[in-house]
Amino acid sequence: QVQLVESGGGLVQPGGSLRLSCAASGIILNIYTMGWYRQAPGKQRELVATVAPGSSTTYVDSVKGRFTISRDNIKNTIYLQMNSLKPEDTAVYYCNAVRRAATNQWGKGNLVTVSS
Repeated sequence: QVQLVESGGGLVQPGGSLRLSCAASGIILNIYTMGWYRQAPGKQRELVATVAPGSSTTYVDSVKGRFTISRDNIKNTIYLQMNSLKPEDTAVYYCNAVRRAATNQWGKGNLVTVSS
């Protein structure tokens, strides 16, 4: 079965940095377009970044220049490096294959809180 386990979240001050990791089992990540999603309190889940098998990337406008998505095929892991964090980045962050997200299957996610 597919398992995607997010880690690396926590409490950080505005302007700080955090790196999220997504360790996969039951799926080879480099054959799927993978995404990082987030859900802020009281809001809908949104797609914030993707990385394709060929390593091309996309970002939502609000994180461009601050976040970087990457993959390590040997470790079968996806990362999200988050710099210059803002309070509005506070959310539960999830990783998923884009096609799997469309079926509404999700892991537990990992909370990022940006606050003074």
